Amino acid sequence: MASRRGRARRPGRLSLSRRFVVAGGLAALLAPAAEAAPIAVLARRLPLSETDEAPDRLGPLRFMGALDLRADHPDFGGFSGLVLDADLTLHAVSDRGAGLTARLVLDQAGAPAGLAEPRLFPLLGSRGRPLGRGAWGDAEALARLPDGRFLIAFERQHRIMRHDGLDRPGRPVPAPPGLAAAPRNGGIEALTVLADGQVLAIAERLAGSAPDTVAAWLGPPDGRAWQRRDWHIGEHFVPVGAAALPDGGVLVLERRFAWLSGFASRIMRLEAASLAAPVLTGVEIARLEPPLLADNFEGIAVAPAEEGLHVVLISDDNFFALQRTLLLLFRYDAA
Repeated sequence: MASRRGRARRPGRLSLSRRFVVAGGLAALLAPAAEAAPIAVLARRLPLSETDEAPDRLGPLRFMGALDLRADHPDFGGFSGLVLDADLTLHAVSDRGAGLTARLVLDQAGAPAGLAEPRLFPLLGSRGRPLGRGAWGDAEALARLPDGRFLIAFERQHRIMRHDGLDRPGRPVPAPPGLAAAPRNGGIEALTVLADGQVLAIAERLAGSAPDTVAAWLGPPDGRAWQRRDWHIGEHFVPVGAAALPDGGVLVLERRFAWLSGFASRIMRLEAASLAAPVLTGVEIARLEPPLLADNFEGIAVAPAEEGLHVVLISDDNFFALQRTLLLLFRYDAA
């Protein structure tokens, strides 16, 4: 008789570790969706600038309107990741472990007028339990796969989760190599699914291998074959959001903060051909800084428009009284 150590495993039987994986997957599939809280979102229109000489364009971006969003709910705010569907359904995640879905309403001129049917709900872990407001619920980036599922990147407990629906339990995706070394508040903030189906992830403050860069990765949605890249930074800006373009390129949102000058943001465009380079270097196409509307913009999304593309920005108010949840809409002639 073979020893216990050398005994062959019976065909068709799962190891104990694989049983837990399968059981966890079944639990995620069978777990109910998160319960949405009914909320009313008040939207106040804002000009792009408080001055009389407000521009109507930022480079190739035509300004369509801005909204100051407020809701009487303790978990409304802190939005860092953003996705916009073709029908203008908006999806966002917050650093308090919450998800938001709503439909962006436009007036006859194409300007944003408010949010319809807003739903706020807790993000769920792999066992179907709310992640909560602690370190495990700090959602910072959101992307949507071609099959409709979502990818969410989290900070503090650095990881990427895949959700069948934003209100459904998540399952872990293999993290990019080296992500665990990111600063507690400097993990993946820019995440998007490219036109060819690959995923681009960029860390906010994890130093890259080249000077003046931060770590970035390119790989398939299953996270099995990440390729290392670096994202070039400058002028004290850091990457905080990304949105894929139909032509294979990417818009990357960057943010800068200084105590004297406050917040500033810029939008960088990376061409599809440049994704093969070891260091990804974008070209600035627009900048938001005082006296224009400036806040902690961390989410960017792109969707088709009748002419060109919709580009939407959303700000993370950090649940701080002196900041706001701002939503800006631009029309982009990508050509």
